[in-house]
Amino acid sequence: MLTLYTNYNTPNGMKVVLLLAELQIEHKVIEVDFAKNEQLSDAFLQISPNNKIPVITEKTNSGNIAIFESGAIMLYLAEKNEQFIPKETQARSETIVWLFWQNASLGPMLGQAHHFSTFAPEKITYALERYTNEAQRLYKVLNKRLVESQYLGGNEISIADLAAYPWVNEARHAAQGIKIEKYPQINAWLHKIAQRPAIAEAYQKHPQKPLAVKHFL
Repeated sequence: MLTLYTNYNTPNGMKVVLLLAELQIEHKVIEVDFAKNEQLSDAFLQISPNNKIPVITEKTNSGNIAIFESGAIMLYLAEKNEQFIPKETQARSETIVWLFWQNASLGPMLGQAHHFSTFAPEKITYALERYTNEAQRLYKVLNKRLVESQYLGGNEISIADLAAYPWVNEARHAAQGIKIEKYPQINAWLHKIAQRPAIAEAYQKHPQKPLAVKHFL
């Protein structure tokens, strides 16, 4: 059986949760408690050399595997189950490009915006300006893509959408310095995804509390 190591209170932690919910794959979940530094334990290091969640482990015909990095996990699951990744070459390449964009740009930069607005012990104006401006730029990139395409990878929802969604849903806007009404295509896309039964059920089980922003520009 597949085992998922995750933390439901983080966008990265929810990405694979959403995909597994959509795929309806039976799996076991081990929640990694950050308050107890379980992600730093020697046992966890054996399956996640970067000490980050999420991670999956699975017994296969060729042996036991452990996959860390959310994008790699999502690509593995989509390809294995032949869902949420197109077979047609152009749509497949676009899906992978936008998945990598989320992993390389959207997630890390919005994560910094979250950190300096919500968790930093003191207001650092330079950092707030840098990451708020970058968050706004990335939202413009996302909105433009959704003007051109119904979903990030094309006309069908894909792993690229499921990867991006937890980072830009309603629980995250304030901490990123974003007014979602400025991005109508993103807003419409968010509502479409939120209404999917598997997504709605996943968030009902694991609700995301809006971040309590401490610092403003």
